[in-house]
Amino acid sequence: MIQTPPQPDTDKQPATRFQIFIWTLFDTGSNAFIMLILTVVFPVYFTTILAADRADADFLWGAAFSTSMLIAALISPILGAIADHSAGKKRFLLYFTLLCIISTALLFYVGEHRLALGFILLVLANIGFEAGLVFYDAFLPEITTERSYGRVSGYGFAMGYVGSLLAVLFSYPLLSDGFIPENYINIRWTFVLAAGMFFVLAFPFFFVLQDSRKHIHRSVSYLNIGINRVVTTVRNVKKYSNIGKFLISYFIYFDGINTVVIFASIYATVTLNFTITELLLFFITIQTTAIAGSLGFGILADSIGRKNTISITLLIWVGVVIGAFFSQDKLTFFIIGMIAGLALGSCQASSRSLMSTIIPFNKRTEFFGFYSFFGKASAIIGPALFGLLSTLFDQRWAILSVGLFFLVGLLLLQRVKEEPYRESAEDVI
Repeated sequence: MIQTPPQPDTDKQPATRFQIFIWTLFDTGSNAFIMLILTVVFPVYFTTILAADRADADFLWGAAFSTSMLIAALISPILGAIADHSAGKKRFLLYFTLLCIISTALLFYVGEHRLALGFILLVLANIGFEAGLVFYDAFLPEITTERSYGRVSGYGFAMGYVGSLLAVLFSYPLLSDGFIPENYINIRWTFVLAAGMFFVLAFPFFFVLQDSRKHIHRSVSYLNIGINRVVTTVRNVKKYSNIGKFLISYFIYFDGINTVVIFASIYATVTLNFTITELLLFFITIQTTAIAGSLGFGILADSIGRKNTISITLLIWVGVVIGAFFSQDKLTFFIIGMIAGLALGSCQASSRSLMSTIIPFNKRTEFFGFYSFFGKASAIIGPALFGLLSTLFDQRWAILSVGLFFLVGLLLLQRVKEEPYRESAEDVI
C-alpha cells in the first residue's frame, strides 16, 4: 500500500522558544568538551607530557583523532537510519553522550607517560561525541521551519561558543601555572570539568525535547533495518545527486576546518611559543568572534542563501591559512585568530542549515548520518596529513597545505543547488 508522504516542512508546528533554547544548551555543554579536550588543553598535554620526547608526537595525536573519526564515520549512517525508523534519536543521543562524558572524566587517571590509556580514552570520548551529533543535528528540522534554519542553527553554534568561553574561564585557575610537573594534577582536573559541564548543560535536552514516535516490530533487527535503509538510499543515489554534490564539497572543506581546530593549540605552542595564559586568551578571542560569526552569518544565510554564505566563509578561511603561514609574531596570530573565529562559526552553522534545506524530511536523521559520515571521514585525512608534513618538514608548511582543502571545497560547492528536496510517496520507507 502506498503511504502518504509527510506534510511539507512549512506546515509543521515549530518548537517553542524555550525548547529551542534547551536544544542550543546542549551545544553549550558539548563545546566544553571540544574546547578543553580537542582544542586547547588535552592536545598539549598529549603531545608534551604523554608523548614527551617523541619525535612523532604530532603524528600520534593526529592518529588518535583520526581513528575515532573513522569509527564514528562508519557507524553514523546506519545509526541515523535506525533512528529514523524507530524515532530513537533522543535515546541514541543519550547513549553516546554518556560514553563521551564518562570517557572524558576518566582522563583524570591518565598520568604522565600513560600514552596508551590516553589514546584509548580519547578515541572512546570522541566517538561518543561525534556519533551523538548525528542525532542532535537531526533535531534542527523538527524544532524550526525551513525559512529559519540558518538563524536557529546559528543560535546553536553561538551558544556552543559561549560554552567554550565558560570552559576557558572556569579552567584558567587550574591552568595558570602552566604545563609543569607540579601542575599536572590541576591540568587533569580540567578533564573532569569538561565532563561535568557537558553533563549539567546537556541533560535538560533529554527532559524537554521529544521524539515523534513510530511503531516497530520487536522481532525486526535494528541493525538490519539500518543497513537496509542505507543500502536503499545508496542504490537511489541518482535521486539524491544534489545532496551528494554538497556532501563531497563538505567533505573537502570541513577537512580543513577539522585540521585547523585540532592543531591550533599545538601550532601556537610549538611554533610561536605561546604561554598557557596567552593560549587561553587566544582561544577566548576566537570564541568571541565565533559567537558573532554564528549569529551574524546565520541571519545573513537566511537572507542571501546558505550556499553564498558558506562561499564567503571559505574565502575567509583561505586568507586565514595564508596569514598563519606568514605570521612571525603573536599579535599577528591573534588578529588571524579573530578572523578565523568569524569563519568558524558561520561556516559550521551555514553548512548545517543548508543540509537541513536539501534533505528529505522523512529521512532527516539518516541523511544527517551521511552528513556526519562525510564530516568525520574528512577528519581522517587532514589531521593525519598535517601530522605527517609537520614531522617531515615543519608546522608552517603543514598549515599552508590546509588551504587547498578550502579552495577545492569552494569550487565543488558551486555545483550545489540550494533548493528544498520535495518528497514523493515512494520516499516513505
